[in-house]
Amino acid sequence: MRKPFVAGNWKMNTDSHTSVNLAEKIASVSSETADQSVSVAVFPPFVYLQMVFKALSVSNVAVGAQDFYFEQNGAFTGEISALMLKDIGCTYVLCGHSERRHVIGETDELINKKVTAAISGGLLPILCVGELLEERKADKTNEVITRQTKKGLAGLNAEKVSAVTMAYEPVWAIGTGLTATPQQAQEAHDFIRKLLAEMYDAQLAEEIRILYGGSVKPDNAAELMCQQDVDGVLVGGASLKADDFSVIIRAAV
Repeated sequence: MRKPFVAGNWKMNTDSHTSVNLAEKIASVSSETADQSVSVAVFPPFVYLQMVFKALSVSNVAVGAQDFYFEQNGAFTGEISALMLKDIGCTYVLCGHSERRHVIGETDELINKKVTAAISGGLLPILCVGELLEERKADKTNEVITRQTKKGLAGLNAEKVSAVTMAYEPVWAIGTGLTATPQQAQEAHDFIRKLLAEMYDAQLAEEIRILYGGSVKPDNAAELMCQQDVDGVLVGGASLKADDFSVIIRAAV
């Protein structure tokens, strides 16, 4: 049985006061509702990671980073390594979020290096995959998911892949107010799970959690997470409001 997972990606939002205040409220909600039945994590901006980690230290809410660089150290001005993130309390890290792919321009090959480095550095990567609107209209959803998954996990054996959480993000549904229907989400998640079974084995595919990300809100989270292969959600804007995020956490219980 896969444990539900609710992750909140704060993106480039909050400040030193609001990040701590939000973390404290989420910690309180999580302790009241999630207990040990749901994994909960938040992904603040780099500069607030330590503050948020401290605010969450008495809770079961984990902290993750939104990005990092694949080298351990060196002359890479402005970059952060997996070892640095691990050192300040991070458990998870996002790899290949659609905004990193389509706004920043990260390639599948770079994302693969990050997934590999995350595991080597003791972090649990969340590999994000998903199609653009024009790709869905052209019936290329499965083709895009296959390419991003295979290239993102290239060179990793089953043991290492067991540390990975997958996240399906239809790019056309991120920040647009549009959301994949529960059926569309289930179809994509089922495809990813079957793809993992082909790449590795059925047991591993059954154990890996696959999250849905794309305009997740309190009023659609429960229906999305009721789908057989949707193991949780990667929440954007709604994770910036403690009340909304708490509803989503409760929906996963």
